[in-house]
Amino acid sequence: MANYTSYQQMEIYILAREIANDVWNLIKETSLGSDCELSHQINRSSGSIMDNIAEGFGRGGNKEFIVFLGYARGSCCETEAQLQRAADRKHISIDEHNQLSEKTQGCIDQISKFINYLKTSKKKGFKFD
Repeated sequence: MANYTSYQQMEIYILAREIANDVWNLIKETSLGSDCELSHQINRSSGSIMDNIAEGFGRGGNKEFIVFLGYARGSCCETEAQLQRAADRKHISIDEHNQLSEKTQGCIDQISKFINYLKTSKKKGFKFD
């Protein structure tokens, strides 16, 4: 899996963690926290991005990692949809939505590129070394 010895070194993981922390800050600092159902859902989906990257990496093989990266990308899209709902409900400003939406889009793009890299990589993962 490229030259990483830990998922914590990966740019996609670092960005996913940043997104999860940004979402948590929105929950704590805006009226989003009072919308229990939406705040719980967006907290779970944003955390799921980094969790799936970590779990996929830990599996040790590219094929399994690609599956979990797909889940992470899906969670990122889900987080984006929930951010839209938060903006529609006026829990967050358009600027807050746009800033975090830019990060989620960047994360989706980076995950997609990494999936494509893994699909063409001759290295099959560290469990095969």
